[in-house]
Amino acid sequence: MFDTLSDRLANTFKSLRGKGRLSEADIDSAAREIRIALLEADVALPVVRAFIANVKERARGAEVSKALNPSQQVIKIVNEELVSILGGETRRLRFAKQPPTVIMLAGLQGAGKTTLAGKLGKWLKGQGHSPLLVACDLQRPNAVNQLSVVAERAGVAVYAPQPGNGVGDPVQVAKDSIEHARAKVHDVVIVDTAGRLGIDAELMRQAADIRDAVSPDEVLFVVDAMIGQDAVNTAEAFRDGVGFDGVVLSKLDGDARGGAALSIAHVTGRQIMFASNGEKLDDFDAFHPDRMASRILGMGDVLSLIEKAEQTFSQEEAAKMASKLASSKGKDFTLDDFLAQMEQVRKMGSISKLLGMLPGMAQMKEQINSIDERDVDRTAAIIKSMTPAERTDPTIINGSRRARIAKGSGVEVSAVKSLVERFFEARKMMSRMAQGGGMPGMPGIPGMGGGPGRQKKQQKQAKGKRRSGNPMKRKADEEAAAAKREQSAAEGGAFGLPGGMPGKDFELPDEFKKFMG
Repeated sequence: MFDTLSDRLANTFKSLRGKGRLSEADIDSAAREIRIALLEADVALPVVRAFIANVKERARGAEVSKALNPSQQVIKIVNEELVSILGGETRRLRFAKQPPTVIMLAGLQGAGKTTLAGKLGKWLKGQGHSPLLVACDLQRPNAVNQLSVVAERAGVAVYAPQPGNGVGDPVQVAKDSIEHARAKVHDVVIVDTAGRLGIDAELMRQAADIRDAVSPDEVLFVVDAMIGQDAVNTAEAFRDGVGFDGVVLSKLDGDARGGAALSIAHVTGRQIMFASNGEKLDDFDAFHPDRMASRILGMGDVLSLIEKAEQTFSQEEAAKMASKLASSKGKDFTLDDFLAQMEQVRKMGSISKLLGMLPGMAQMKEQINSIDERDVDRTAAIIKSMTPAERTDPTIINGSRRARIAKGSGVEVSAVKSLVERFFEARKMMSRMAQGGGMPGMPGIPGMGGGPGRQKKQQKQAKGKRRSGNPMKRKADEEAAAAKREQSAAEGGAFGLPGGMPGKDFELPDEFKKFMG
């Protein structure tokens, strides 16, 4: 969604690099480019004006003029201002002191409230709660049935006493759901309300009646991130008519310009709390302004990547794999283990999305977008077409076995050969890293390769005095060394002892003899 904005900002910062000092003209030029980038991204004009004014004021200050690298300071300022207009700190859900906590979803029709109710329910279930979805959208055709299906897929309970399709009183359903939740021991109630095609008095009145009936702890306004500036106008109308505590952005994975996300928190004064960035129920998470700003500026989002990994990978499995890689040059790590690891990564989401979270990947957008997600499925098919013995020891795979595996997985023989070769290379590299060798080609840095072996070699070469390659000079050096030893023996030993060799004609003083017994 923010690709165009990211590219524009990257080009602006590129023009600032290499300058030891920024002039007024440089700052004005950069500010103009940033302004154009934000306006093209459909950011609200008042937000753009405030943003540019703050950036220019800070860029002219001491923190940039006295900096060793002014361009990096400008990037830092833009990053901090982006975090500010996105809401500042991450806003968490407020839970009631006495359960159940009531969360009411409001918004226009088509914003994705019903699907988002399931996503929020699954997310809360993962946090250790017991959510209940309540079907209060009784007017849209099949809305009740859709919520029931979504709840079943999310593995959470649903309360839908009315069939919907224009039948039933949504206010009464909302009231009854609180007692039902207490009886069934649900600590969170998520109320899915009806939406409309536009802002009208009937929608506002019904939403206000449901709000008064259940006294929600949180009213979340669901906004389609793809509808641009109209999202801001709608949010302001809801804020004034019904009131809401936080914003949820849906369809953040779309190809729209994303101005709503950058405008809504600043204009309404309500923070974005959650973001939905895909069609699957797992494509949902808390909204972090600092991480979103990092993504927009092409700095990646490593924290979100780590959190996804922690949710997907178990500590026991990770330790088990590490021990396999560390032992006997990684030969215990089989193709079965490789397949298991690959399937775990797939659970984290799209490969291209995961790569996009890494810092510096903004310059490789085309390569990331060209990744074929089906390659993982083809690799899995090849491995599953092997026998258990072949997965354990791929070295036994000869020409006839490759032909059989290729036929069973529907690929070319060359694809099987390539997979096995890549597996050996990957195992060798991962084993080296697991054993503490680090990355190859970086000698002298702990954990970055080269390591102990290279240091020992250097120490061995350093031992002793180098001998000359000239026989005459070498003989002269040896004679000089012998003469020096004779002189040392005549004058005293290395320890200043008479006679040169300690212990030959030398006795300890009486005091030392008494001390030694």
